[in-house]
Amino acid sequence: MALKDTFILKNGVSVPKIGLGTWQIPDGKEAYNSIKWALEAGYRHIDTAMAYGNEASVGRAIRDSGIPREEIFVTTKLPAQNKGYKIAHECFEKSLADLGLEYIDLYLIHAPWPWDQIGIDCTEGNLDSWRAFEEIYESGKVKAIGISNFEPKHIEPILAMCKHMPMVNQIRFHIGDRQEEVVDYCRDKDILITAYSPLATGRILNDKTILDVAEKYNASPAQICIKYCLQKDMVVIPKSTKKERIISNKELGFIIDDMDMKALDRL
Repeated sequence: MALKDTFILKNGVSVPKIGLGTWQIPDGKEAYNSIKWALEAGYRHIDTAMAYGNEASVGRAIRDSGIPREEIFVTTKLPAQNKGYKIAHECFEKSLADLGLEYIDLYLIHAPWPWDQIGIDCTEGNLDSWRAFEEIYESGKVKAIGISNFEPKHIEPILAMCKHMPMVNQIRFHIGDRQEEVVDYCRDKDILITAYSPLATGRILNDKTILDVAEKYNASPAQICIKYCLQKDMVVIPKSTKKERIISNKELGFIIDDMDMKALDRL
């Protein structure tokens, strides 16, 4: 069963291969119910971020589930615009409090630059943030640390100074947008890739090739997109607020053959 499959990080921490993403899910009933339904369906990996504004509802749903805390893998993130040692510590403590949890499983720098200033050089701020990340990791309040949306040029300065390497890089990855240079670099450095937006926020679900492959495997286009990422050996975190889709997205008991994977690669 795909929901029980895990990757093992270099420090021995297990990461469930499929999680529920919560980007663009509003705080309150919608976020709470999405997490509730996912956990009831067997998901054990929940991805959120301070920037999403829904950590309180995510944490409440996790606490209310009755599932032992150690069985649920929780990811959250330092906001992209917050660069620096002190603010990284402060943001982590706020996320921990908003989630209402004793620890977080994975903490990520959300992006190498603020979203409204994509491309600017924030190397010093990222290095200062990483020093805080290492201290948080050594404190035991987080089980693993990593980055998100980082390219090799952003990762190299961290590798040159760190005591603890980034363990995960969460990037946009889906059929038709594979960021192969980033993926290959991270694989070479033993940094696990997490694929967000595996459905391209729905934009690719009507592609003829994807529809044809889905028909062949008696699967939905969304299931094909998610399975494609899994077969690329990466964590995948599809987002949905619909109970039936949350359940459907985990029904992945098929293998896309090499010929069809190559056809999807060409898109």
